[in-house]
Amino acid sequence: MTGRERETRLLLTGWSLHLPGIAGFDGAPPEKAATVLGRKGLLYKEPSTRLALCAVHRALGFEPGQRVTGPIETGTAVVACSNLGNVETVAKVTRTVDSEGGRAVSVLDAPNVSPNVVASTVALWFGFGGPNLMLCPGGTAGLAGLRMASLLLRSGRATRVVLVGAEPDDEIASILHDGPLRAGSACVILEPWRENSGHAVVDVEPGEPAPLPGRMVGPGGFDVKEQWGDFYGAHGVVELALAAHLAVAEGEGRVGIGPRRPDGGPAVSVAVTDHSEEMGSR
Repeated sequence: MTGRERETRLLLTGWSLHLPGIAGFDGAPPEKAATVLGRKGLLYKEPSTRLALCAVHRALGFEPGQRVTGPIETGTAVVACSNLGNVETVAKVTRTVDSEGGRAVSVLDAPNVSPNVVASTVALWFGFGGPNLMLCPGGTAGLAGLRMASLLLRSGRATRVVLVGAEPDDEIASILHDGPLRAGSACVILEPWRENSGHAVVDVEPGEPAPLPGRMVGPGGFDVKEQWGDFYGAHGVVELALAAHLAVAEGEGRVGIGPRRPDGGPAVSVAVTDHSEEMGSR
């Protein structure tokens, strides 16, 4: 393993695109998340949280309704990306406190006010006991999450990272975003790079994530925002999962993400290794 590979290369051992209403990647909308996750435990879970749980469930290769058994996975970290995931509940609770006082707030609503609710719920639901982080830096959240995942793996703080992005399309979120949102989620499972692993490889170039406008996926220049809509905080994870799908399931070999730099290379790329035919699309 070269020094550069230690710094920039990760294994992608699973992925999913859970995008309600998008042909080829259609997933259950939040109100029907029980068809993926099973009914138990979903009461009062917010739309973005339900979407994130569905994406992780599918990326792990679980069957519908399958639940985790066994000990806590202390080596698995969660990095979640969502800028507006819980703003509808925050607005609801704020209005209740203002009009009726704090005692009127439901004990089931109150936990959802936490900005970390998506990441923490994913960790609790699937039994992940490693570092647990929520990133909300705007449209670059997904690619910032990829760099955070790389740091966690390279530093030895985690042996596996579940990177998940989810965003709602409710009225409050759309107003705050100052434009239409597309509800959806995506997930990629990342591990430290090793040779002859039988998985796809992610190469992450150093530097800041590219801004959202003009970011392309693949040699054909697929613009996710233009074609599918704006997933905002989840956008970069959607792009990464799509790149994995194109590289592995569609057989394109190497798929880049980002505007072309002056030297012609993408900021992030997903490539098929010699044994990656063993890995399937989800």
